[in-house]
Amino acid sequence: MQLRHHPPLHLTYCLNIHPGETLAENLAAIRQHAVAVQQRLSPSAPFGLGLRLGATAAEELRAPAARRALRAELEALGLYVFTLNGFPFGRFHGARVKEKVYAPDWRTRERLDYTRLLADILADLLPEGVSGSISTLPGSFKPWILTEADISVMAENLVACARHLAALRDKTGREIQVGLEPEPYCALETTAEVLHFFAGPLAAACADAAERAAVRRHLGVCLDTCHVALQFESPLEALRRYRAAGIRVPKIQISAALELACAAARGSCSSRPQELDALQPFDEPVYLHQTKARLKSGELRAWPDLTEALPAMAQTAALETVRVHFHVPLFWEGGAALRSTAALLDAEFFREACAATEHLEVETYTFSVLPEALRAGGVVECISRELAWVQQRL
Repeated sequence: MQLRHHPPLHLTYCLNIHPGETLAENLAAIRQHAVAVQQRLSPSAPFGLGLRLGATAAEELRAPAARRALRAELEALGLYVFTLNGFPFGRFHGARVKEKVYAPDWRTRERLDYTRLLADILADLLPEGVSGSISTLPGSFKPWILTEADISVMAENLVACARHLAALRDKTGREIQVGLEPEPYCALETTAEVLHFFAGPLAAACADAAERAAVRRHLGVCLDTCHVALQFESPLEALRRYRAAGIRVPKIQISAALELACAAARGSCSSRPQELDALQPFDEPVYLHQTKARLKSGELRAWPDLTEALPAMAQTAALETVRVHFHVPLFWEGGAALRSTAALLDAEFFREACAATEHLEVETYTFSVLPEALRAGGVVECISRELAWVQQRL
């Protein structure tokens, strides 16, 4: 949905919530679900899409004729595309994903070529006068980064991506930006790490003024509010720091992490293991659920997945708050010790967000693995409620 024209502001949801690796599967999800959401929220105006095109679907759209056919079908349905999710390269539903979601990473030519193809596709799908954004993984999975050379290669490939986007702008007039999406246990996870990467390795990888200009204009950060909260950082302050550093924010993903309140209300979790039991239904085998805990002392503890975190936390004294990388619906109010980090997204945050970016995207890709009570009403109902939640706060 285009919520504002001067300056532009678009709101959508990410279609990675729907299973689909082929173009046909993506179109089936659009016809069944996205059209139903549009009819609820934007029946008389075009509805913007946040497409998730994995490598299989992207290859099917390599031919310009296939892109023209897709655009024509979307226009006939009253839909348009302004952003792509280029984070998951391969299969994203129905089987173990976990750390596979980071492969191939930005050390590889495969990731670079895939992202350049996405940009070419998006340039042909964008409506006239609408800018485009592509979210991508934040370099790599942190355990895979062993040397400074790994960081340098990632930076060099990202600069090559920026050069491609600059050339695409010159050729087509389409303005497209790629946003690195910081995430726990990734090469770039904290705001400080991102700032260091842009000022250090990424800047050093630029050979001349033209490359530096391309990077400034076409590379930035996709700020996912769930991921920021998992660092026990403020989404508002993270956004302000990026803007102060001159780093663009092509897209903000509006999402909430699962949170468990411990010592603040009930004493130490380690002495009350039943509190941790509330997290058990969220320990599922498909996605990686990085977990961070803050102790009463303010110290942070981290685990790569909830599976490892649960037994470790049962032996950890003085837990105060636990946050889990499990996207929960924005409108969910929680219960007992469980809640979400949506409360961090206050009016001040949304004012800053609307000044920082043209693209807002609700992203609750974990819908299919949520406990049944959190999926009440079905996927269209939940997506519609999340988008309405955002609209009420803008």
